[in-house]
Amino acid sequence: MEQDLELLQFPDERLRKVSKPVERFDAGLTALAESMLRVMYESKGIGLAAPQINHPTRMIVIDISEDRNSPLVFVNPKLTSFKGNVESNEGCLSVPEIRTIVKRHKTISLLAQNLDGSKINIEAGDLLSICIQHEIDHLDGKLFIDYIPSIKLQRLRKQIAKQKKLSNNQAPQGTTVSIV
Repeated sequence: MEQDLELLQFPDERLRKVSKPVERFDAGLTALAESMLRVMYESKGIGLAAPQINHPTRMIVIDISEDRNSPLVFVNPKLTSFKGNVESNEGCLSVPEIRTIVKRHKTISLLAQNLDGSKINIEAGDLLSICIQHEIDHLDGKLFIDYIPSIKLQRLRKQIAKQKKLSNNQAPQGTTVSIV
């Protein structure tokens, strides 16, 4: 991974910054999107927001296709409407090995731009809707664990600290913590 594309991990405070809208649609933006897709694929994720690699820019990339060959790039994404509710068992590349249930909108309407600045307006449901909502949260400095009640979040923080301590002591990998 490129040095300036470090995948930030909770509790890094840079994950809490609200991202700035993209105003310049140029080769640098395209290069950032390509780098984000590479990081997402290498990390085996289905979505990534620019703040997760320390670029507080309002851009997300997603690929929920089975063959991992249908990347989506949304610049300045904004939900314009939503319907229904669904519970989603979510994880995050910035909070590794943690999964929890999050309530999301079942279907959404999204207004965004593509890499040349053209407007995109889509309707999304199912996994795409959930993924878009998760990644937009990153743009607003919010993590999926923020949906956890405070008492469970305190336990989660302790478990994360314990996992980090164990991994620093070269403990075997693979512990999964699930807070529901």
